[in-house]
Amino acid sequence: MNIVKAFIERGNDGTYGVYVDLEDSTLNYGIIGDGSTVDEAVEDFKASYLEMKALYEQEGLRFVEAEFEFCYDTASFLQYYTTYFSLAGLSRLTGIHQGQLSHYVNGTRNPSKQTIQKIDNSIHSFAMNLGQVQFV
Repeated sequence: MNIVKAFIERGNDGTYGVYVDLEDSTLNYGIIGDGSTVDEAVEDFKASYLEMKALYEQEGLRFVEAEFEFCYDTASFLQYYTTYFSLAGLSRLTGIHQGQLSHYVNGTRNPSKQTIQKIDNSIHSFAMNLGQVQFV
């Protein structure tokens, strides 16, 4: 089965959208989803996938099955996960000043590629460490 990246982004109005890159030729269709939260947008995206599959079957067209790997832009990730982590905690984790992270969350500034990589590495390292925790 094909694994395709689906991108999650927060719009200027505060809603979220999920989409596949139409330049990626893996799929023979395009789908999107939107909602007021990340979870709503992902659920709408999944519903769009199933609707597209049903339409292709109804029309007798070949449908390319896929599993989706959801990827966040930095602002959407920070906005979504600040309900679980404070900006102060993310600042300690990433080494990026809390005020700068706040600018990214609010969309008043965009991080550089180097800063995105620093956030990505820090989050993945934290997740790996957390995955090794065992309670007794």
